[in-house]
Amino acid sequence: MEFNCPRGANSGIFLRGRYELQIEYGANPPAEASRGMGAIFGFLAPSVITPPTPGEWETLDVTLVGRMVTVIRNGVTVIDNKQIPGITGGARDSREALPGTIYLQGDVTDGIRFRNMTVSIPAH
Repeated sequence: MEFNCPRGANSGIFLRGRYELQIEYGANPPAEASRGMGAIFGFLAPSVITPPTPGEWETLDVTLVGRMVTVIRNGVTVIDNKQIPGITGGARDSREALPGTIYLQGDVTDGIRFRNMTVSIPAH
C-alpha cells in the first residue's frame, strides 16, 4: 500500500483488526520507538529507523502469518519476521486465531491519505 502522512499526523492500519501498524509524524518524536512510524504499536519497534518524509508518498509492504509480522517501509525491512505478543490498543476483538478485518485508523489531524492497497490471501 501507499500512504502520505503530513507532519503532525497520527494514524495506523489495523491488521486483522487486532494489531496496529503505526503511521505517524507527530510534532515530537515518540518517547518509545515502539510507538513510532512503522512499529506494531506498543510492542515491536522498527529495527531500522528510516528518515521522515512528511507530505510524500511512501510504501508499506506487510506480511502477517499467524502472529509473525514483517514490515517493509520504502523498500527497507524495518520489522523482520517478529512475533506480535498480543493485541494492541484499539483492537476490535481478541480472537487472534480467527480471520479478521483490515481497517484504517482515523487521524486527529488533517491530511493522511492512502492509495493502492492490495491484500493477498494465500490459497490453502
